Amino acid sequence: MPSDLLDGEPRSGFQEMLGYHLTEWSEDRAVLTLAVDRRHCNRAGVVHGGVLATLIDTSCGFAATFCPHPGRVRRVVTLQLTTSFTGQARHGTLRAIGRKKGGGSRIVFCASEVFDESGTLIAMGEGTFRYRTGSESPEGVPL
Repeated sequence: MPSDLLDGEPRSGFQEMLGYHLTEWSEDRAVLTLAVDRRHCNRAGVVHGGVLATLIDTSCGFAATFCPHPGRVRRVVTLQLTTSFTGQARHGTLRAIGRKKGGGSRIVFCASEVFDESGTLIAMGEGTFRYRTGSESPEGVPL
């Protein structure tokens, strides 16, 4: 199982429940992976759209909040999120790649793409995010 790159920050309850992992994280970029199992699927046996939307939202949020300073974090809240579903998955490992695209000191814009195990694009989205107080600068806030 991949190790998360959260540098001492505990996993959220939501992350534990869904089982995604932050596997790459750098300035303006984040990659999440998720091993699909039954809890992620809808009645038709395919990954639920809400799971894909979560991967889009979360990878975007991480892309906007990389903090190179140990013991410090940056946080955002989602203001707007759009999603488009272009395929489906039933099993395997999903990979969501989030990228910060631009913005200002408080509001930023990000995009994400979700790929199935064979590299096929199955979902994509864009979001608008607002930095929480103290997270506007790369120094972030104490953990």
